[in-house]
Amino acid sequence: MNQLRPQWTRRAAIQFGASSCALTQTSPPPALLKPHALRPGDTVAVIMPSTPVPDPDRLANVQRTIDFFGLKLKPARSLGKRSVSFSQSIDERVADLHEAFQDPAIHAIFPVGGGYGTMQILDRIDYSILKRHPKIFTGYSDITALHLAFHQLAGLVTFHSPVVLSSFSPYTQEHFRKALFTPKPIGHIRNPPETNPLRPNHPWRTIRPGRARGPLIGGNLTLISTTMGTPYEIDTRGKILFIEDVGEETYSIDRMLIQLHLAGKFRDCLGVVWGECSECGPGAYRPSTASPFTLGETIDNILGRLGVPVLAGLTIGHTSDQATLPLGVMATLDATQGQLTIDEAATLPPLAQ
Repeated sequence: MNQLRPQWTRRAAIQFGASSCALTQTSPPPALLKPHALRPGDTVAVIMPSTPVPDPDRLANVQRTIDFFGLKLKPARSLGKRSVSFSQSIDERVADLHEAFQDPAIHAIFPVGGGYGTMQILDRIDYSILKRHPKIFTGYSDITALHLAFHQLAGLVTFHSPVVLSSFSPYTQEHFRKALFTPKPIGHIRNPPETNPLRPNHPWRTIRPGRARGPLIGGNLTLISTTMGTPYEIDTRGKILFIEDVGEETYSIDRMLIQLHLAGKFRDCLGVVWGECSECGPGAYRPSTASPFTLGETIDNILGRLGVPVLAGLTIGHTSDQATLPLGVMATLDATQGQLTIDEAATLPPLAQ
């Protein structure tokens, strides 16, 4: 496994002005741990590590989703509860997470949703439990904080994917199954075929052409930004970075990308994938005047100056058609052709029943 992971190398990137300096990370992450693939009939825990979802009408879709994929549901103890206090909420969420990883009957852990709050539990998690019991862990948006922490402190391969209450279009279903149920490399990931090529639903474009190969890392830009300077900070050295977000104005995207630049996160990465940014840019009725640039101009102004391949518009994150991406495994980015290829299997063969 280790022979597939390249050594970190220093590489020059085009600078915006004064030289930037990276925060020093003195130790490499733990050895990569892969979970076992799922098969029909396996039991999955559905947990609520961030925003509470107490609405019974929404929670009814949990069982429908698990049944659709041929799995068995084990709801976490606090699923659907609205905790009476902040400290109780943290205790319950950490207990649910620990229990799910320690339970030998559970094969995967699916967050019910995203929202807000995963950073509140990061320093309460016992990461040795994850090392002893590696399992499939999924999710996106606020779940990014857990992905980064699990990767940095446990070396666990996790999956940037829909949450249980996502809409699950046919494209999303296909990629979710392929990633979690097949112990083989996922292969090519492209945007869905367009019914109207003249006005595509998921347009992509090459910001900087070229190809790059390395381990895949990334997630929601806001969570990547807010974990900077912590033990869970993203490590982009020798890796392909993917980022996405939702509902952010242009100046906010600019600020977070500049932060990554100043922290040296673009300096040693091998390539960048910018996903769809749903509802990003100036508001319709109260547009901000903080930045004179559009979202596209902002992306070009910052990512277009990097010395690595950059692709924009891949269907990851907050989009109706959503690809599932495994974090930590080898991938190839072809920014010229608009394609990301997962070259390494993200899971081991399923456990014997």
